[in-house]
Order: sequence, then structure tokens, then C-alpha cells
Amino acid sequence: MSRYFDDVQMGSIELFCLAVETGSFTAAASAAGVTPAAVSRSVARLEKRLQAKLFIRTTRSMRTTDTGQSYYLECRKALSQLVEAEAKISGERQMPVGTLSISAPTLYAHYRLIPRLTEFCSRYPDLTINLEVSNQNIDFSEDKFDVAIRGSELNDSGLVARRLEDAELIVVATPAYLLHHSIPVEPADLAHHECIQYVLPSNGRQIPWTFIEHDKVIKVETTGRFVCREDFLATLTLVKNGAGLMQVYRFVVEQDLQRGELIEVLPAYAGTSRPFILIYPYARYVPLKIRKLIDFLAEF
Repeated sequence: MSRYFDDVQMGSIELFCLAVETGSFTAAASAAGVTPAAVSRSVARLEKRLQAKLFIRTTRSMRTTDTGQSYYLECRKALSQLVEAEAKISGERQMPVGTLSISAPTLYAHYRLIPRLTEFCSRYPDLTINLEVSNQNIDFSEDKFDVAIRGSELNDSGLVARRLEDAELIVVATPAYLLHHSIPVEPADLAHHECIQYVLPSNGRQIPWTFIEHDKVIKVETTGRFVCREDFLATLTLVKNGAGLMQVYRFVVEQDLQRGELIEVLPAYAGTSRPFILIYPYARYVPLKIRKLIDFLAEF
């Protein structure tokens, strides 16, 4: 059997993947300990071999073509498999290596994921974490992520979903706000209050507040002078500064409630929740780094 890839071609594939992951030939060269010209030559060799353009470059930016992105995903998967195969054969423990790219929404990232990442990295010191904190939905076919965490049910059958938790929702306000306003005793009373709004980036709609009434989930459309977009933490800052009422995940405000800085409102109607789900593209082979992250988050 003749060789399909020689040493130069394999090296070119590795440098190509680095260029995609770092966003530039210069950064890829620095990471690999070679010159930018060497990265450029490697990409040129691949483009000649494939008869396809892999990057679109301007003086200010560089991005992969559709073909380049598709090729990158397959190459990265293959390289990860080779690394793990060598680890198994050499008798080493199964330890993930490389870069794990995660997209997570604001609140889950700050209050659930980030506090745990230090421990995760201490377990797997050869793993680098690339974290994007964003409430925008991602497209795995275009965006360079291994996994994403989202606060909604999965609709895409081409993705695998692992439920992380069902996060309880409650309504809170500061003692100062409640001192100057009547305390609502039922959801209908919210019509007479400042209710801080958040607009979903995915569809531009404000999120209705949900409650349990007579053992049924009800949705209440609320209004208020403050409407926040993109950064959900802005709503939390507003409510802590007495701007009004806000429906938020209990895990976000637990310490504020314990200190008395916030007070839960309408506790008799609480009990609704939203799921947080880890998603990743379906594949027969799930990379070790993803499996380790799934196992780690399942511990909590």
C-alpha cells in the first residue's frame, strides 16, 4: 500500500487547522513555532491538492470559505482521533488534549460554567478552553465550536442534546423598591409594576413571565420602562439598583436572597423552569474532550 499523505502534507493539514482556530497565519505560525510564510505555503499546497480555495483573505481579516470550513471540521476530527489513538496505544491514561471551544449564554456562563472551569482544567491540563459568552444561537456548520449550552429545548435533529438542569424561575425586587410600591399578591398585579424586560436575540421578542396557577403554567405579558438586549446581566444590575421587578433563575440570585439584598415576590406562584442543554453535532465518534466535559458537568 502506497502512502496517501506524506510528512509535508500531514504538517500542512495541522497548520491549516491552526490557522482556522487562531484566525490568522501569523497567530498559527506563532503557535506552531514556524514562520507565517511556512503557514502560507502549507495552505497553498492544500488548495492546489484540493483544487479549492480554503480562505478568503483581505488586508484586515481572514475567514474560511464554505469548502474550507467543511474541510477543517473533518480534518480536526481526524487529527483528534489520531492523538487519542496514540494515547491509548502508548498506555497513557485517556486525557483529552487540544482546544475545547464552548459557546454559553451569559447567566449560565457566569454563574454555573465559569466557576467550574478551573477544576475542569486542573483535571485535564493539556486541554485549552476557548469560551464564547453569548446569547446568540450558533450554527455548528459555520461557527468553530465543539459544544454549545443553550437555555431552550432542541429543535435540530442533527444535534445531540444532553440536559444539564431545569433551572427554577422566580420574581425578585429590592426591599427599597417594594417599600415604595405595593407588593404584588398575584400575577395580574404585575400590570401595575415596573417589570424589567429582556429581548431574545434569536427572535427579537420579549420573554413572557411564567407562573404556576391552579396547577397549570400561565404566561404573563409584562411591561416596563427598561428593555434590555443581548446582555441578560444588565437586567440583574437594574433589579439590584431598584429599577423594578425581574423574573430570573433562582441560582443567579440565591446569595442576594440570603443576604436580604433581594426579596422573592409571588412565591406562591413560583415553580416554572427552563432547561439548560449541552448540544453538539451528531457524529459516530464523539471526541474525548466532549465526553469528558459531559461527564464533568453531570457531577453537579
